Amino acid sequence: MQHRLSTRPIFVGNDRTGVVQIGGGKPDSRGNASTPAPVSVQTMTAGYTHDIDRCVAEIHRMQAAGADIVRVAVPERKDTEALAEILNQTSVPIVADVHFHFKRALEAVEAGVHKIRLNPGNISDRDHVNAVIDACKGANGGKGIPIRIGVNEGSIIERKDKQKRAKELGAVFGDHKHGYLLAIMIAKLEEYLDIFYEREFFDVAISAKSMSAPIVIDAYTEIAARFDHPLHLGVTHAGPKETGCIRSVAALGTLLSNGIGDTIRISYASDPVHEVEDGLELLWSLDLRERKGAELIACPTCGRIQVDLFTLIQEVRDKLADEIIVPMKVAVMGCVVNGPGEAEGADVAVFAGNRRGIIYVQGERVANVPEGEILDRLLDECKAFQSRVESGEVKLGEKRVEIVPPDPVGELGSGWEKMAAERMRSGVTPLTIRES
Repeated sequence: MQHRLSTRPIFVGNDRTGVVQIGGGKPDSRGNASTPAPVSVQTMTAGYTHDIDRCVAEIHRMQAAGADIVRVAVPERKDTEALAEILNQTSVPIVADVHFHFKRALEAVEAGVHKIRLNPGNISDRDHVNAVIDACKGANGGKGIPIRIGVNEGSIIERKDKQKRAKELGAVFGDHKHGYLLAIMIAKLEEYLDIFYEREFFDVAISAKSMSAPIVIDAYTEIAARFDHPLHLGVTHAGPKETGCIRSVAALGTLLSNGIGDTIRISYASDPVHEVEDGLELLWSLDLRERKGAELIACPTCGRIQVDLFTLIQEVRDKLADEIIVPMKVAVMGCVVNGPGEAEGADVAVFAGNRRGIIYVQGERVANVPEGEILDRLLDECKAFQSRVESGEVKLGEKRVEIVPPDPVGELGSGWEKMAAERMRSGVTPLTIRES
């Protein structure tokens, strides 16, 4: 992991919602020193903003899942008219997504929204942009509210001037599509940012999304080298969760590992709560955020598993999500091969043999139970361990003893006798099995 790149921070929210800092390391727009903030997680509502009750309920679900910031679409006047009531009923910073008409941004600012997202490809008239800048600059009691400039691949190509569009499309779809597309993204950003700089407005975040992971990586890498504004990372049009997860993590994980990125949104054609969950898991996996709740590790598919491991893992995952808030490491292993090593490295662990499981807490064996009792006993041990951590009796990650793998024909009866018999039938020298 490389050190986070320093950026000029922006601040989203207010005293009621809490203020989320994005970026840091360089002085803010008022010259105050700053340190880098943790990478924040964003998502966006999927329903209509003017449907206030449903929008508020969706925002509450996202916040409960761990979203730091939530974005809502405001394509019509009835959406901005709903904002004030939505803001009254929610306690997480809200961003208004403005694409086609600058007046929606002005109305959102008037309603008290905490941040504006503008699209240079659709709102390019200088007077209109200036009006939005001035409104944001004077909002929040004179403290101002920030603006994100988003140059998505799908919206930066000119669509009104047909000759200009043909020229740009010709460049994009030429032999060097990648390079030309990056050039257009950067040129659009420079052109747009000049308007902000002329009005001495610097509370800006930048995004440059594409559906292509390599383009996203290259675009943000180039932008990070040219601008000191915080970067909002994302892969647009990523697809359903099953494939979009891989596409998003390939791009965002690479950038974050190289110190690039201050806030992220993983985008799915699916329930936005999954975007929050997977965004947090990515940051936890890279040690960019302190984990909340249990970290579950488990066996991959193999022919040694001797319990219904996949059902057990899902049941354990669901139970831990409901019951555990301490970031303990929990291992669920299906056999005696890798089980002991993983159990030794986990805070609470189980490894299985022939329809049984041995449970360990920080390397100390506490139970040997039938398969049907594994789930309940494992959860009991996790809850008991959580209580001991919260009371200060134990610390996470401590190891107490060295676990010795059990005898394969002893208490777990792991099936090696059958393996030896099969080898004899096939003419292979049988395994030497120790006596229990």
